[in-house]
Amino acid sequence: MRFVIVTGLSGAGKTQAIRSLEDLGYFCVDNLPPILIPKFAEACYKTDGRIDKIALVIDIRGGKFFNDIFESLNYLKNEGYKYEILFLDASEEVLIKRFKESRRKHPLAPDGRILNGITMERNKLRELRDRADNIIDTSNLATRELREEITKIYSEEGQMETELMITVLSFGFKYGIPVDSDLVFDVRFLPNPFYIPELKKYSGKDAPVVKYITAFKETNEFTNKLEDMLEFLIPNYLKEGKRQLIISIGCTGGRHRSVFIANDIYNRLKNNGHKVNIDHRDIEEDVNKGGKKL
Repeated sequence: MRFVIVTGLSGAGKTQAIRSLEDLGYFCVDNLPPILIPKFAEACYKTDGRIDKIALVIDIRGGKFFNDIFESLNYLKNEGYKYEILFLDASEEVLIKRFKESRRKHPLAPDGRILNGITMERNKLRELRDRADNIIDTSNLATRELREEITKIYSEEGQMETELMITVLSFGFKYGIPVDSDLVFDVRFLPNPFYIPELKKYSGKDAPVVKYITAFKETNEFTNKLEDMLEFLIPNYLKEGKRQLIISIGCTGGRHRSVFIANDIYNRLKNNGHKVNIDHRDIEEDVNKGGKKL
């Protein structure tokens, strides 16, 4: 079992750190009173491996309970429970700037100068910092860079954060653009099978519509360019910490052109090794005379 205690100065990035650990599969608990650490550790070790990665955020927000931290750590050591301490630090200048930007009060100086609170907190955490297994100074780190540091230290051997959960979603503009879209592409420039009497009853999944749409050179040119753009964007989204991507492709009614293009892009991304789902939101709306959907 890997048992990580995340601590450090207020404003140094503990929230981002715990989110990164959660993405790595850690069972995370924020602001647990230190006196409860031994009981929590005992419970986790009794799960027979069902919980094998744990991260706790312990910091000055615990108030007077924070003073129990060293007693609890000594108990873990004496009972043979292995743990690691991750300490997040930052310069006074950066911490002050972050507090001012967020308009938060420092927990140790709610009615006074932020610098005084930082100084008191640094003194209280000095011994804990000295005991830390890993110290990360976040003064010059962007959120993405902090995530990368956390991943380097706490990911399992061979475990990489290289998966982006992609959903390719077809829709009809007359039923509204999906509200959770990250990227929206309008394929209404393609000829519309809806106006071909013998094709109207089919959808973009059916061979007659597929044959009609693929007969136009613009179709293949568009999907090739879209694939190229997505293959450029996906690794850069991952680099910035994005873990879910909704690609919405719309035509007028969401039954013909958008369905075909969505299927084509889905297959291309899947063949390229991406984790991808497909969803056709409005494929039956024209048939069922449905109303507006979000």
